[in-house]
Amino acid sequence: MSWKITNKLDVVVVAVAFLICGTRAGILYPQDSESREVKSLDGIWAFRIDGGNGKPILGFQEKWYSDELRSTGDVELMPVPSSYNDVSQNKDVRDHIGWAWYQTQFWTPGRWQSEDRNVFIRFGSANYFAMVWVNGEHVMNHTGGHLPFSGEITGYLIPGVPNLLVVAVNNTLSSLTIPQGTLIVQNDETRFPKGFTTQEYNFDYFHYAGIHRPVYVFTTPKYYIEDITVTSTILNNSQLLGVVNYDVSFGSSVDDNNIRENVSTECLVVIRDAKNRKISYGRDCSGTLEVPGLHLWWPYTHQPPTETPGYLYTLEVHLITNLVSVDEDVYRLKFGIRTIEYGDNYFKINGKPFYFRGFGRHEDYSIRGRGVDWAMLVKDHNLIQWTGANSYRTSHYPYAEEILDLADRLGIVIIDESPAIGLSGFGNQLLANHLQVMEELVMRDKNRASVIMWSLGNEPKSLQLPATLYFEKVIAETRRLDPGNRPITIVLSEGFPADIGPRGLDVVCINRYFGWYSNTGRPEVVRLQMPTDVKAWNKHYKKPILVTEYGAGSVVGMHQNPSFVWTEDYQVDYMYEHFKAFDILRNDTDYFIGEMIWNFADFATPPETFRPWGCMKGVFTRDRQPKYAAHLLRQRYWSLANLTTGCLLPKDLE
Repeated sequence: MSWKITNKLDVVVVAVAFLICGTRAGILYPQDSESREVKSLDGIWAFRIDGGNGKPILGFQEKWYSDELRSTGDVELMPVPSSYNDVSQNKDVRDHIGWAWYQTQFWTPGRWQSEDRNVFIRFGSANYFAMVWVNGEHVMNHTGGHLPFSGEITGYLIPGVPNLLVVAVNNTLSSLTIPQGTLIVQNDETRFPKGFTTQEYNFDYFHYAGIHRPVYVFTTPKYYIEDITVTSTILNNSQLLGVVNYDVSFGSSVDDNNIRENVSTECLVVIRDAKNRKISYGRDCSGTLEVPGLHLWWPYTHQPPTETPGYLYTLEVHLITNLVSVDEDVYRLKFGIRTIEYGDNYFKINGKPFYFRGFGRHEDYSIRGRGVDWAMLVKDHNLIQWTGANSYRTSHYPYAEEILDLADRLGIVIIDESPAIGLSGFGNQLLANHLQVMEELVMRDKNRASVIMWSLGNEPKSLQLPATLYFEKVIAETRRLDPGNRPITIVLSEGFPADIGPRGLDVVCINRYFGWYSNTGRPEVVRLQMPTDVKAWNKHYKKPILVTEYGAGSVVGMHQNPSFVWTEDYQVDYMYEHFKAFDILRNDTDYFIGEMIWNFADFATPPETFRPWGCMKGVFTRDRQPKYAAHLLRQRYWSLANLTTGCLLPKDLE
């Protein structure tokens, strides 16, 4: 027999993690400016797992947060950022469920104290629960594995000595977390070792854990820019004049109420073009500015001949107070100006019909797992451009800000997805956690030109009756949160017409694996089944349809003729049949708006008997080498780019 449980200490601490969070000051990405200084804490930290598989949890009892981790065999070196699972040679680390402790030390410049700076610490993400201490003092907690959090640490720092930073991370998932999971402890000691524990979850990618994204300490003045919101329009449908609406909010760490009541604030706001030339300015903290000689943010391969994709302006904000002792604060935000239009049978960017040619992807690399790696980020986007793709979905969680920076800069269109994958149950506490995730996601990515659609989740159990009301509430709240009025979708997998998920959605996204999970090895069914299915969805829901997943696994170098499943040959035959089906839909309908293959590259999965070691549906291998499928997809995507937008083909494809 088995029973579901978490250690009592886990329950207490995780419950607290839901109640305490960091401050909003960290939602803006840390950057140096005239008023701000940023210090990276990335590097090699001390690391130790705590408990797991029936072992007692010692870290809280022994107060590991208050002193250096003891130099025992249990303490390892761990790079930050990275997932801890594949770095260690210790199997217990790779498969660990529960608490893991990180520790490092850092110095702060003496001038930070003499200049009376606010000091914040910011984590790009830590999966899944995180608790943070500085010099033995508890600073903050955060729940959720894919979004940033920060807290002020000014009062916790000790000048003239190295400051001790400790982070405890817990990767345990439950029926209430986003995503969901179940912790199972086997108590039959005739069949399992004592304390034998497994974590089951509703997704098919490896549950990497750790501090996945950069860690920064940064300073601000006492009065500081806390958040910036930017939206834009094109005046009178002219592409020569843009209108930018902005709103600046500020925070303060001044404790004296008399001072606070007598402080006046104003903003100097400047818009600069890509060559850093000043083109517009204002003196309000909320207002509207015009952009003459407008350059639109165009998607890659979608731009007119005279434009470049991914054109970005800079909103330069100076927050000024009447306090002589308080410096002005300066922050520069990159943004693009573009329009999105969508209706029952169309989807347009900057007034031109947009056809998605893209990928499902994962943040997944050898050794570093889900950790941010600059070389891999650039390599991936070089490959995306090489294929002629114009878009991808952040399946199945929000990706690192560093990744989205590249998408903004290169003109790659993003469907920004929450980590709500495979949801079931749909109770009130799950809803509250889902809404919190969407609030953090929209707050982080609301100003990005590349983000053109919100995905509330992937493949929910939407046949369950509570799903309808549940998602209606998430849709309504996401609309309220987003100042950019982006379309909203959920990626669905249940069969038509039973699925009840799409009510209130702007775009219907579906995952379909005809010829793979059904009628396995028979790709000839695709050209019939795919158009029939897509047309049925549109007839009922009257929405644009996007196929966000289709794909077949292949083991690189495996061939057979006639083709057979798991060979590169079958993957190619499977893709050919889908291209025929998609062309039928493109020619017969106005509402079919795109195709996204699953997957960009092979990625790690949990131990499974039906996969060699991971998901092999990538058109690239995990180390980013092309399979035969990548070359075929490249021909497809560049041909579509040429056909739909007149984009010139690469020389080798002419």
